[in-house]
Amino acid sequence: MQQFDNGVQASSLTGVQWIKSGRSNQSGNCVEVASLPDGSVAVRNSRFPDGPALVYTRAELTAFVEGARDGDFDGLTG
Repeated sequence: MQQFDNGVQASSLTGVQWIKSGRSNQSGNCVEVASLPDGSVAVRNSRFPDGPALVYTRAELTAFVEGARDGDFDGLTG
């Protein structure tokens, strides 16, 4: 199975479906995520779709999402 490293070019991740949040706005302030064949998840800036993508394990992404739900990062917004 192919191994993915952090900082991989998003354009090199062929055959994946990028998903954008329904909360994204018209000015392009959003990120997109894609499930990778090895079970990890890639994250990229939607304004730079060919730029770098960071790759996280499912456990890492789960910890982040649960932290966001718990309000751990509320001080970073607004």
